[in-house]
Amino acid sequence: MSLLRYVAAALGSLCCLTASAADRYDDIREYIRAGLVSDSVPSIAVAVAQNGKIVWQEGFGWADKERRIPATEHSMYLLASVSKSMTATALMTLVEQGKVQLDAPVNNYLGNVKLHSYIGNANDATVRQLLNHTSGLPTHLQFFYFDEPYRQPSRDETLLRYGNLFTVPGETYKYSNLGFGTLDYIVERSSGENFADYLRRSVFLPLGMTHSSLHIGKGMEDFAAMRYFAQDGAPIPYFETDAPGAGAMYSSAHDLLRFGMFHLQTPLKDQKAILSKSSLEQMHRPSVRIRDHYYYGLGFFVKDEQGHHMVMHGGGSPGVTANLTMFPDRKLAIVVLCNQSAKLPTRVLDRAIAKFVPGWHYQDSFTWPAPVEPRVAFDVPPSLLGQWRGTLATYTGEQSVTLNFMPNGEVHGRVGQQPIALINDPAFADGVFQGQLAARVGTPDTDRYDYVVSLSLQLKDNELAGTAMANKISGGLRQRSTLAHWLQLQRVSGPSAL
Repeated sequence: MSLLRYVAAALGSLCCLTASAADRYDDIREYIRAGLVSDSVPSIAVAVAQNGKIVWQEGFGWADKERRIPATEHSMYLLASVSKSMTATALMTLVEQGKVQLDAPVNNYLGNVKLHSYIGNANDATVRQLLNHTSGLPTHLQFFYFDEPYRQPSRDETLLRYGNLFTVPGETYKYSNLGFGTLDYIVERSSGENFADYLRRSVFLPLGMTHSSLHIGKGMEDFAAMRYFAQDGAPIPYFETDAPGAGAMYSSAHDLLRFGMFHLQTPLKDQKAILSKSSLEQMHRPSVRIRDHYYYGLGFFVKDEQGHHMVMHGGGSPGVTANLTMFPDRKLAIVVLCNQSAKLPTRVLDRAIAKFVPGWHYQDSFTWPAPVEPRVAFDVPPSLLGQWRGTLATYTGEQSVTLNFMPNGEVHGRVGQQPIALINDPAFADGVFQGQLAARVGTPDTDRYDYVVSLSLQLKDNELAGTAMANKISGGLRQRSTLAHWLQLQRVSGPSAL
């Protein structure tokens, strides 16, 4: 479709709203329009379905400011982590075909490069545990912008570098993009198709999701919403990650609503059943507890809020705020998409929920950023006092590390022969020491940008072990990476100079 035909169709779709629909949602529409101006947000797209019918879908603002393309319900937004629900759905189709077993080891479905472990047995990690973030894989992010020379490695290379379990499989919930990147690789290997093709054939087309794809599908460029920095409103260069199944899908508000309607078991007439009722119920059932009234199922968050049961997934990445929220008891699905990291979409979602859920209370304002808690002096517990030595493991080799816990509450750290640094924001609770260390990990992946090493080390039997996470230092607009490395230390003496 040419650009002019697309714009005409988009404007026409806006004009086709019935008067009753426009009247019912007029207060939200005005709220969105005012918010786009006051918060400098480029666009928002909303879609709502209840009892098997689409009752409202509309776009506001600009999907692409530079090319003056308006946002509509068919504009394709990057979904970020809402992609996980689609990856889980694709994986479950293979489970129903008997090609994948949920409780079989992940390594059964990988090639020459397997998951390996610093703790526990990597062969105990199951496909189900990838789906509910309990496999033992750590937090992981890595962005590759197309105006820079760096490109993501092959899937095997990513697993070789970072496919390390940091906790015993099944023991701990840890939200992991790498886990869902591994799942999309399992889909490829088990189906014999590349992930994009399998998604299109087995999920998108049967559900009538014609404006959905992994990355930007060929011929869909004019439908894609440009992403924008919140700080200055500038466009964000196109980027990809090394875990596509975790956050690389694009979809429109209309298509994502179709996806939600299928999951609510209230499909439109033209949608085909790609999963059984029992599989859908299993995906929406609490699988692991995150905190009170808040769980993860298989590719979805499950929670009770304000006395109502919800199944949902949100997503956020550079220039993206996305949300699919479902109320199964009310057969209600709501989609809100935005091409900027912003709080306005959350406020819009609350107002949309309140239209359908009696007694739902929403906030008129959000504190952003969160208030900074006052720093508390660190009292070194006797169990930590003294000098600890060990090694930091990376895919390029090992480096020596020394930590010195002083009686005055200071903690000093040194990696290799780098300068000694004071560990900032030290804390110790529930047997875990945390702090921030200015040091270099020394790998090509981390050394492309400035970062701080975030420590999270479990104390057990005179040993400190856990993650040394290379996190990009705040400052600058581009989100970079969060890469975990294994650090293990033993206490060797009382406190002394490094």
